[in-house]
Amino acid sequence: MPDSAYLALFLVGLLGGTHCVGMCGGIVGALSLGAPARWSMHLAYNAGRIVSYAAAGALAGALGAASLTLDGQAPVRLILYLLANLMLVALGFYLLGVTKALAFTERAGQHLWRLIQPLTRRFLPARTVVQAFPLGLLWGWLPCGLVYSALATALSACSPGRGALLMLAFGLGTLPNLLLAGILLARLNEFVRRPAVRIASGLLVLGFGIYGLI
Repeated sequence: MPDSAYLALFLVGLLGGTHCVGMCGGIVGALSLGAPARWSMHLAYNAGRIVSYAAAGALAGALGAASLTLDGQAPVRLILYLLANLMLVALGFYLLGVTKALAFTERAGQHLWRLIQPLTRRFLPARTVVQAFPLGLLWGWLPCGLVYSALATALSACSPGRGALLMLAFGLGTLPNLLLAGILLARLNEFVRRPAVRIASGLLVLGFGIYGLI
């Protein structure tokens, strides 16, 4: 897995910010209502969310590593590598505005989310850091095409540690949009929505995927 994958996933998280806010912005905004320790709650929520991403990345990396114990390791590694780069291509198209490029991945995660969602109710409404952190842990498993596509890259890393680090890079990329939701979000959203920014970021991520395929 080339080092460029870390940068690619960070950019995907950062420039896919409007999608992140659409998926999680409501609950982040709820943390701002009547919360005296607003920043600490935002940090706790996002820390929990990113920890879940890293845990999912570790699991994906471990699964990729386990697959290499099968006979014919070279074909398995090749398939995983192709999958990761095809998902980067899909992410590039998503950033270019082809939002349906990731829709199928979100449908695939609905079953798992139906099992997890009821657990979030015990932490709502979140009024303390103690509630915000586990709420973030749970909401980190919300069906999200961006997350699932990033996990494909973590899977191809074939290492729990590298898989976790890849998802950590992705999670840190999503942090500015969600951490600043309701504070500086209007300005940040205005920036990431600019056609030139979206086209440049989409072409960059698309280029990472095509380069990997070549």
